[in-house]
Amino acid sequence: MFVVTGATGNTGSVVADTLLQQGKQVKVVLRDNAKADGWKAKGAEVAIADMGDSAALAGALKGAEGAYILVPPLYGAPDFLAAMAKLSDSIAAAINTSGVPHIVMLSSVGAQHAEGIGPIRNLHYAESIIPQAAPNATVLRASYFIENYAPVLAAAVGGGVLPGFFPADFRIPMNATLDIGRIAADLLLHPAKGYRLIEMSGPEDYSPTDVAAVLTTLLGKPVKVLELPLAAVVPEFMKMGMSEAISKLFAEMYAGILDGHVAAEGAGEFRHGTVTAQEVLANLLKATSATS
Repeated sequence: MFVVTGATGNTGSVVADTLLQQGKQVKVVLRDNAKADGWKAKGAEVAIADMGDSAALAGALKGAEGAYILVPPLYGAPDFLAAMAKLSDSIAAAINTSGVPHIVMLSSVGAQHAEGIGPIRNLHYAESIIPQAAPNATVLRASYFIENYAPVLAAAVGGGVLPGFFPADFRIPMNATLDIGRIAADLLLHPAKGYRLIEMSGPEDYSPTDVAAVLTTLLGKPVKVLELPLAAVVPEFMKMGMSEAISKLFAEMYAGILDGHVAAEGAGEFRHGTVTAQEVLANLLKATSATS
């Protein structure tokens, strides 16, 4: 049996669905029963456990042949990095106690650095403790999510602009969460001995201009890039309800991406996904239309 955490999110749900479609036994770990029936209908077993409850998580992991580990961000915590470190400690203890022989942990490019990476700092710490808790561990470092454009799609639809903090022609590796989940599932099914590092991106790199061009095609009307300065990161994120401290971490992350600090290390195996920005954005626009 494979255990999947984060099954209500974008990557964990894909991992669980992919394994189920291949006829594997799957147990999903949920915080509550709200979505339990849906997973049971798909054929999955359900365990209720908070990731911060080490004993409960250990119980959910016990007996598994492999587990997908996602460290959920606690953006509402007064001290984000301290709270995330405590959560990583809890997850590592649960893995160690459970005896699960192999894990695949989702991380991010840039996590090889301790500073200058913003909220990814929590994954730098997580990488230092969680993989060591299992006999065999794969760390999957993903690139910038194409889905990060979801919050600004309304501006593209309603105003024909695509706001963002990258220069219009600044092209970076991106990936779809669908690819992340599929690759993570494959890594679970083909474990390596000891420690393994995998970095990934999508089939091609994208700039804001590329994304705007895709949206122009999908919407049938012009969409132009609106470049926002890095100085706007903190006020814009605070408008979205983030604390000033977390907003400053995101400003640090964007600065790190721009100067090449937040990037793949190139120390392990590299995999490319197949899902394009057009596919992701088309699905995001459908979801936006359905809820508007």
